[in-house]
Amino acid sequence: MTTQVIVVNGGSSSGKSGIVRCLQAELPDPWLAAAIDTFVDSLPASLRTTDAGIEFAEDGGVAVGPEFRRLEAAWREGVAAMARAGARMIVDDVFLGGPASQEPWRKALAGLDVLWVGVRCQSEVAEARGIARGDRPRGMAAAQAEKVHRGVSYDLEVDTTRTESLACARTIAAHTT
Repeated sequence: MTTQVIVVNGGSSSGKSGIVRCLQAELPDPWLAAAIDTFVDSLPASLRTTDAGIEFAEDGGVAVGPEFRRLEAAWREGVAAMARAGARMIVDDVFLGGPASQEPWRKALAGLDVLWVGVRCQSEVAEARGIARGDRPRGMAAAQAEKVHRGVSYDLEVDTTRTESLACARTIAAHTT
């Protein structure tokens, strides 16, 4: 079977978005990107100010409520539907709940050929990148660096600590069929 979906999981500022852009440039066919950040940005402002939605703590913690979960499930099913309709998809996500976050994706993508990729980055490096970005709470990248990988199973892992996005993307592309 030919890979239909690539799911990349990693903490904030680990380099996932850069890898996704490079994958889109390197892979021979068109691939659509579906990023959790884009989903969060699409939420109404009201879901960023109540505990029903998503809250970002000053220490970098993230809390999500029931309305966020409901809409996230719909988004996930929509991504899967696009893949089933013939679009190749690259999912950029942050599995804050480890395997409990991976499982809904496994269910949504059942029957599709999926390549599961872990994007690692040393916490100090990810935190420095997050600070340089200026759009994330301090501590978020460091807090997520290892947490998002605990108990998650992958087909492939890459590490952006000292490896550029393009090299990581080429490693991932070599594993698609």
